[in-house]
Amino acid sequence: MFKSWKFFVAIGIGLLAGILLKDYLPFGSSSDGQNIDTSLVTQANAQPVAGTDSITSHRQNALTRAVQMVTPAVVSINVTKIDRYVQHNPFFDDPFFRQFFPELFSDRIVEQPVKSIGSGFIISSDGYVVTNEHVVGEATEIIVAMSDGKEYPAQLVDKDRVSDIALLKIEGKFPYIRFGDSDQILIGEWAIALGNPFGLFIRNQPTVTVGVVSAVNRDFSPLEGRIYEDMIQTDAAINMGNSGGPLCNADGEVIGMNTFIFTGDPQSHGSVGIGFAIPSKRIQQVVEKLKFRRGKDKNVWIGMYVSNLNPYIARSLGYPSTRGVYVRRIDRHSPAEKAGVKLGDIIVEINGQAINTYMDAEAIILSLDLRVGDKMRIKVWRNGKILDIDLVLEEYPQ
Repeated sequence: MFKSWKFFVAIGIGLLAGILLKDYLPFGSSSDGQNIDTSLVTQANAQPVAGTDSITSHRQNALTRAVQMVTPAVVSINVTKIDRYVQHNPFFDDPFFRQFFPELFSDRIVEQPVKSIGSGFIISSDGYVVTNEHVVGEATEIIVAMSDGKEYPAQLVDKDRVSDIALLKIEGKFPYIRFGDSDQILIGEWAIALGNPFGLFIRNQPTVTVGVVSAVNRDFSPLEGRIYEDMIQTDAAINMGNSGGPLCNADGEVIGMNTFIFTGDPQSHGSVGIGFAIPSKRIQQVVEKLKFRRGKDKNVWIGMYVSNLNPYIARSLGYPSTRGVYVRRIDRHSPAEKAGVKLGDIIVEINGQAINTYMDAEAIILSLDLRVGDKMRIKVWRNGKILDIDLVLEEYPQ
């Protein structure tokens, strides 16, 4: 009986305590009128959804900004040339027809207009345009097409076959691209190629391809009378029609001009990731020369090709230094051959100015305003002796 009494007292105390503590403990549900803290959920739901402008800004990077900067100054070069070829008469081997009807059955030279395309870029606000010499060639008409669809007839200011650089002029005020310093290029940095591959840049935007600078200072044996020294190698895709277009860095500066590619297959014409560009420093030097001489004696022929020395080459020639450039090829019947220049000669001076590297030699020659018939004196080291040789410059043979 005593135990039962204690049991009921305990139950009563428990019920009383539950009633008293109800308002102070977080029991019950929202249906009971309790306020649940939902501040975290409310804050998450209140975040604004990113708009189009915000998404676009996140997609912008150094490359897209560089492309936007240079695109207005990239142009398509549309060229009309006269292609000359010999048309053989089917009776050319018949002596009868040859003898009695020579005017009817002799071979004929046929001229036919041919259109071709290339790329270029504007380098000044007054409309100077740079492209490759092999793009304009012997053009009879040159039209420069802008990215906004406008077209302008272009005047050929001058061209230099050896360096493969041509300078054009269009009339008006235009956006232009700044030159970067090709001597400061970093291997592995971004490289952006722009231009008109396969004629896709027709009243439209230029094609953009991106890669890296694969190598610098690539030298090549003379190709079709042209000298390619200190070329920039890139894996940015370059194809037919890209010639003459700019190779830019991530700052939107021109570091080179796309010129030719290696395909690995004589029958293939597509990019395999090995393209070459003329460095911007050389472009600037040649452009100043072309502006100055304005088309006079543009085919001056020297006929020798030189390269920089390195310790191995200098040692093999018995030369006690690496200053100067060595002659690695001489054209037959050229002014250099006629003057007595020999393979392996080391040129240390041109017209009294010291030569340390190929760039020195090129800069001096470009500054001389050489004309057909001029003399150029070179000082060469040969078998331990210093010799003075005078070259009389001739016109480049056609």
